Amino acid sequence: MRTTTVAVCAILIGAAAVGCASSTPGRPVAVPDTQSEPTYPTPRPPRSSPPSPPSAARPPGKVPAAETLPEQNGYVFIETKSGRTRCQLSAAEVGCETAFVDPPDVGGLPANGVRLSPDGELSWVVGNLGAIPAVTLDYRSYRAAGWTIEAAESGTRFTNDGTGRGMVVAIEGVKTF
Repeated sequence: MRTTTVAVCAILIGAAAVGCASSTPGRPVAVPDTQSEPTYPTPRPPRSSPPSPPSAARPPGKVPAAETLPEQNGYVFIETKSGRTRCQLSAAEVGCETAFVDPPDVGGLPANGVRLSPDGELSWVVGNLGAIPAVTLDYRSYRAAGWTIEAAESGTRFTNDGTGRGMVVAIEGVKTF
């Protein structure tokens, strides 16, 4: 009886050890139907300054100064006025996501994001910024994390303040300069 008990225990311990593998062989594959972004209520932080007066109220020839957006742990999170593009900025890069009209494939999936380094290096990505605390931009200029942002209805322009390199992001595509 003792030999049977020891054998059963050895088999159970061996079976338990097999179930504790640290990796699973195979390759993860995303299902294209799940590429839509989840909807989360995104809290909007209060604006750091009151909205600027309508352009008719500005003196002729006077250009308003760019508003500096507040950083959170070295990042600034923005959303375009249309709500179709969201971005995160840091001194190291600008990353934006949107539903591009005709994006390139990345790993067999259509890209929904783009990243730009201060020296102008662009890369397409597939990802999701998640529930970021984005500030909604109006159509005007802003400064954030070493970048100048010029928001317009036709697209959003990001220029690195140190290198002068940048990109214009719109759902129709991305142009670097």
